[in-house]
Amino acid sequence: MTGRPSGGRSPKRRRLSRSAEFERVYRQGRSKSNRYLVLYAFPRADETREGPRLGLSVSRRVGGAVDRTRVKRVLREAFWTEAERLPEGSDYVVVARPDSRELAERDGMQGVRAALAELIDGLGVGPGGAGDRGGRAATRPDAVQGDAAK
Repeated sequence: MTGRPSGGRSPKRRRLSRSAEFERVYRQGRSKSNRYLVLYAFPRADETREGPRLGLSVSRRVGGAVDRTRVKRVLREAFWTEAERLPEGSDYVVVARPDSRELAERDGMQGVRAALAELIDGLGVGPGGAGDRGGRAATRPDAVQGDAAK
């Protein structure tokens, strides 16, 4: 074990930790939500291929400290299970809504993973998908159907 405060782990953690990083994702990223979660995605400008980074926001409205810790643990596990579908250089923030506690208790990691996968699919995030910020209008269902109806 080294003298690092991280207990010997690599200093490059794949988490968002600074307030400015969260703010950038909230303000400049795209978002998708459902009853349980809100997912924000933002492609990083630095072209490092260190993989996706995760930030979590679980407020006291979700529950007490024990409940919030459980929800965060399940969210992390579900996110990293889905991470292979995500582009390398993007940041993500997952905000847990109050109903997420019930989902985590009732369905565990599988339920949270399904809710998160729904949001990832809804954002159109895939390997190379998060960086395509200009193509939003072309993916609107009414734009596609309107052209086909003519």
